[in-house]
Formats: sequence, C-alpha cells, structure tokens
Amino acid sequence: MKKNLFAVLASSLLATAAMAQVNPCDVNYDNKVNTADVVAIYNNIIDGTRPTKPAMERKTFTYNGVKFYFEPVEGGTFMMGATAEHEQMNYPEKNEYPVHEVTVSDFYMARTELTQAQWKAVASNDPFEFKGDNLPVESVSYNEAVFYCIMLNIALEDQLPEGMIFRLPTEAEWEYAARGGKKSVHWQYSGKYQKGTTRDDYMWYNVNGSKKTHNVGTKLPNELGLYDMSGNVAELCWDYYGGYGSDAQTDPAGPASGSKRVYRGGSFGNSNDWCRTSLRVDREPTYKDEYTGFRLVLARPISE
Repeated sequence: MKKNLFAVLASSLLATAAMAQVNPCDVNYDNKVNTADVVAIYNNIIDGTRPTKPAMERKTFTYNGVKFYFEPVEGGTFMMGATAEHEQMNYPEKNEYPVHEVTVSDFYMARTELTQAQWKAVASNDPFEFKGDNLPVESVSYNEAVFYCIMLNIALEDQLPEGMIFRLPTEAEWEYAARGGKKSVHWQYSGKYQKGTTRDDYMWYNVNGSKKTHNVGTKLPNELGLYDMSGNVAELCWDYYGGYGSDAQTDPAGPASGSKRVYRGGSFGNSNDWCRTSLRVDREPTYKDEYTGFRLVLARPISE
C-alpha cells in the first residue's frame, strides 16, 4: 500500500512539475521538484510533518569588484491598477483600469535602479547622458536592457540560485514591489510614508529633480527597502503593453505579443502624478532617452 502510494505521488508530482512555472509541488522550497519533495509529501501523509518555508534573505552578488544587492519580496495577492485604497489621485488613465486581483510568487528585486558602475562591470559601452558610477543607467532601450540581462546571467552563472535568473520585472512584480508587497502602507507613491515626511523625501521628480538624474539610494526607501521606484528614472518592465482584464491572475507576464513594452514609476522630469505606483506608459522596444532606465529582479524564468 505504501509503495503504491509513493509511486502515485511520484508520478503526479513529476507530471505537474513539467507544466508549472511556479511549482506548488516544490513542497520543501528548494526551487526543485524531485524525490525529496515526494518524501516530504509522503511523510506529511504518514506522520503529519510538513516542511516550513525558510525565511527569504537578502542576496548579494559580485562581478568585477562591483556588488549587486537584491531585497527579498515575499509573494502575495494584491489589487493591481488605480485602486481607491491607494488614493491614486484624480489622475488615473484608462489603461490603469479595471482594477483586478493579482497573485505573485516570491522573487528578489534589486535594491536600486541599475547603476552605471553595474552596467560597466558587464557591458563595454558608456551611452549615458549623465555620467557617474552611482547614477542610474539611462539612454538604453528595452532591447539593450534585455541583452544586458543575458550577459549578466552568463557572467554570474556560477552564483545564481538554482532555477532563478536575472531579468526585467513583470509589470505585476514591479507594481507589487513598488506598493510595498505584504508590508504596504497603501500610499500612492512608492514609499513607507509616515508623519513628518513628504513625497519629496522619497522621490526625485520635476519639483526637486533639477533636470538630471541623481545617485541611487539617496531618498528614503519603501517598505521593502527598495529605493527610487517612484522618480529618478522610469523603469522598464518585461511585458508587452496591453489593456488589463478583470479576471484574477497568478504571475501574469502580459500579452503574448505586441509592438510596445511597458515602463513604470516616472522620472526626475515628470510631475508627481506620473510617479504613482499604478501609472503605465508604453514605448517601442528600441526607444531610449535620458529619463528611462531599469531595475533587475532575480526570479524564475518567464514562460512565454
């Protein structure tokens, strides 16, 4: 009886593994589905023991003497779009509706926008309008950002956790993290707004931006320890641009095709309404300007 149960579990587990991107059968949380998971399920049935999910910890990577810092973002469910509870002002655009339920899995997000030092540790060119190692990358296109991710994955292949890669965040991952994830205080900008502070304490925008980018991490962070998700430079996302649906989704990665990509968060040149967490803007994948950069995530690959 026990052997038959074990065989059925193993067969079901491995079949599910072939189909799932974020696999519910990874019951011991090691980013793999194998015999260890079957044993864990079997033990749970027999004696009630269940593996506990380990706490997510910050991750640091080093390449050519340059460090890359990633903050843990514990997955969860949130309402995506121009939500009333986030008080998205009087400015929401039609493309921020309908508000819909989204669930995202665990991932890690770069503490700051990609810096020029981090870019130059991997890439050989220096295309930036504003120069400085701690300034954010800008004047690069979506296509160039994706190519950078490929190069970084190759460069740091031996340091990557199994089953994870560096890539651009999906829109859902970006908005969830910008809002503060499970720790959100429900502010219209990315920040853990508290008494005695104003939006100027959290972001560089057209009121205080002085028509240029600023060193990353010099304003206050949001609830997850992420800096500059509102303002400084707008940030590219993985998704093709498209309209929202009203159905609940899990780990959405945007439309299957399209001609434009999405960027988020506003920049030093934008008014405050453009720096809201729900604002969406579309651009061609070859478009580039001094107002737009990107931020990395460390996460599972996207299945397209």
